[in-house]
Amino acid sequence: MYAVIQTGGKQYRVEKGETLTIEKLPVEAGADYKFEDVLLVSDKGKTQIGTPKVANAVVVGKVLKEDKEKKIIVFKFKRRKNYQRTQGHRQQVSIVKIEDIKLG
Repeated sequence: MYAVIQTGGKQYRVEKGETLTIEKLPVEAGADYKFEDVLLVSDKGKTQIGTPKVANAVVVGKVLKEDKEKKIIVFKFKRRKNYQRTQGHRQQVSIVKIEDIKLG
C-alpha cells in the first residue's frame, strides 16, 4: 500500500515504515502529524485518485527530528559592472517516519 501526499509545495510517494525528509512542519520532534492532503492511494492493485484529494484519507507520520539541509551558495554576478553578491542558505527540514495510511 502506498499513497501520494502533498506538503511544502511538493509531492511525495510514501509507504508505511518509510522515512523521508520534508520541509519543516509546525510540530515538535517526537509528535505525530496527520497529512490530510492525500492525492492518491493504491492498495492491492486498486487505485483511488482524488479530485484533488482522496476523501477521508489520512497519512499519519511521526516527526523524528528537525534538522537543516546542506548549505547552498547563491552567487550573483554581472560582468563588467563590478557587481557580485554571495549569499548562503540552509533549509530547515523535518525527518518523518510514516506510521500508517488510513482510508475512510
